[in-house]
Amino acid sequence: MGLLRTILIIALVYYGLKILSRIFAPYLIKYASKKAEERFGGQFGQFQKAPRKETDKREGEVTIDKMPQTKSSNKQVGDYVDFEEID
Repeated sequence: MGLLRTILIIALVYYGLKILSRIFAPYLIKYASKKAEERFGGQFGQFQKAPRKETDKREGEVTIDKMPQTKSSNKQVGDYVDFEEID
């Protein structure tokens, strides 16, 4: 009798959770998608609100903000090996 009762309780809990998940799953998915949308908008919203510097520039004007660092190349890298092509 105890085994039958345990199996019946497990089956009722399983089917109860299955029915409840069908009812509440759409609401949970909506809530999760809304939260994800808020986080996504919060991360990328700061870039849209940033002031633009380019409004002060006239068309065709060239400005250099930073000069690139010049790297000196080492001419004595490796050895030159002369070779002949063999047919």
